[in-house]
Amino acid sequence: MIRKASAADLDKVESIYDLIHRAEEEGKASTGWIRGTYPTRATAEAALERDDLFVLEENGAVLGAGIINHIQVDVYYSAPWQYETPDERVCVLHTLVVSPKAARRGLGRQFASFYEAWARDHGCTELRIDTNARNLPARNMYRSLGYREIDVVPTVFNGIGGVELVLLEKHL
Repeated sequence: MIRKASAADLDKVESIYDLIHRAEEEGKASTGWIRGTYPTRATAEAALERDDLFVLEENGAVLGAGIINHIQVDVYYSAPWQYETPDERVCVLHTLVVSPKAARRGLGRQFASFYEAWARDHGCTELRIDTNARNLPARNMYRSLGYREIDVVPTVFNGIGGVELVLLEKHL
């Protein structure tokens, strides 16, 4: 089940961030994220306050989370998107995470499917996502779901320098 997060979910979301940071530090993942910089508990708290944090729950356990809104990062505005779309009809998925303890179970795909349905239900026709170029599993998943990589932009992303940010889109 995917639902809006509540304050009671913050510790669980932060724990998933911690597990992903640990996997990155141990060389078991390549997200390009940095502990203490991004994502942090403050990332989830800000999304909760905006009411755009969602969690994926199974049998009472929070196994994933993501942020769904219309907020496009700065580099989106100069990107060569295939479809010009008013901001209010663009839906963006940020900071999709699945606990490494639940990896390879299709939960990322399940969350992406929820994101697409949520966008349709809210009148959006354009889906946009970004990921670090180093995050090959995410890039492969999005590509298999019909997202098109439209650009790779060097940037400072959420306080992390030297990021090659892959911009992806899908038209509904």
